[in-house]
Amino acid sequence: MKTYELINLGSSFLKDNSILNSRLDSEIILSHIMETSRERLLIDEQDINSDKIEKFNSLILRRSKNEPIAYITKNKEFRSTNFFVDKNSLIPRPETELLIDPITSIFKRRKLFFLDAGIGTGCIIFSILKELKHSKGIGIDKCKKTIFNARKNLISLKLQNRAKLLHRPISKVFGYKFDLVVSNPPYIAKRDIKRLSDDIKRYEPRSALDGGNDG
Repeated sequence: MKTYELINLGSSFLKDNSILNSRLDSEIILSHIMETSRERLLIDEQDINSDKIEKFNSLILRRSKNEPIAYITKNKEFRSTNFFVDKNSLIPRPETELLIDPITSIFKRRKLFFLDAGIGTGCIIFSILKELKHSKGIGIDKCKKTIFNARKNLISLKLQNRAKLLHRPISKVFGYKFDLVVSNPPYIAKRDIKRLSDDIKRYEPRSALDGGNDG
């Protein structure tokens, strides 16, 4: 089967299951399987072998049930950097990038020592460290599995000598003095969780969404 044929089949199946970005999602899933960019996939038409077709169909089925693309491909781009992500971490949002710009602008001439509370994938702390080359940071999270995910990104970005990751809540951060504390904590009111879209409320970690009674 040719590339375009498989993309069309996947797109049609997703559309029939009310997935909004059906064509784009089909392309992303196939590019993930083929280990190439979407652009290259669309330019370089090729025959797809049966093993990859089977894998494609299984991932398309997962997407048809509203599982987020980021969890299917275990990847999410944030500030032009690819981050490993799975169901143990909240998927980085584009609007979270708005946290980074003021920090890197205000402190661009300083050597910061800062805390990121509730690190998730580590997208905030690692993005700041990438842009503030002489700074260091500590990232904490109360979920051990989330720390494991962030450590993967720490290693892949080669920031081990500038960041320390700790499995603990913010109430247990003793013995440190920080120039800055940054956080993107859970902020959705408990009563509003049920109103979220299926891909969020069914798949993303509840502890990263639920901001209690007042959000």
